[in-house]
Amino acid sequence: MAKKQAEIYVSVDMEADGPIPGPHSMLSLGAVAYGPDGEELATFSANLETLPGAEAHPRMAEWWEKFPEAWEACRQNPRPPAEVMHEFADWLEGLPGLPIFVAWPATWDFMWIYWYLIHFTDRRPFSEHGIDMRSYAMGMRRRPFRECAKTWLPQRWFSQQAHTHVALDDAREQGELFMNMLRENTAAEKSRDEE
Repeated sequence: MAKKQAEIYVSVDMEADGPIPGPHSMLSLGAVAYGPDGEELATFSANLETLPGAEAHPRMAEWWEKFPEAWEACRQNPRPPAEVMHEFADWLEGLPGLPIFVAWPATWDFMWIYWYLIHFTDRRPFSEHGIDMRSYAMGMRRRPFRECAKTWLPQRWFSQQAHTHVALDDAREQGELFMNMLRENTAAEKSRDEE
């Protein structure tokens, strides 16, 4: 029987200039990989050139005007999307275990990452393995989804990392939040098992 791979939790954040990939572009990608015990294993970060023929959505362009430093950060040294996504897939496949996509909200970030990976690499390093952090909080807290927004969560779960709208910063911030949740949930489960 084959040995089970360790689960590697990959906190992913991306920035874009519109609501969907194709007509609009992913501008930057940041990811932080965590081992099962919460240790940070590796990071990935890149800025991407916009897609040919794509353009920014007017509402997103207005939104970016409120964050000029983040905009400047995501436009430094942009590279061709195919090059970035092949490097990202290689990075994921080189991690020492099974990569599990983690994001808040996973529905948004996964849509972009999956589209770009398939479009440019035809590879699925995550398969469809993913965790939406708000849904995870819902299960932990046994509360309705609407009561699991970040404003409802215990402060002890949160990272000290600032939310900057720079992809790698935000991937680390949400990754630390998730690992704090996971540790607490795992400890509670062990405690129940010992009763």
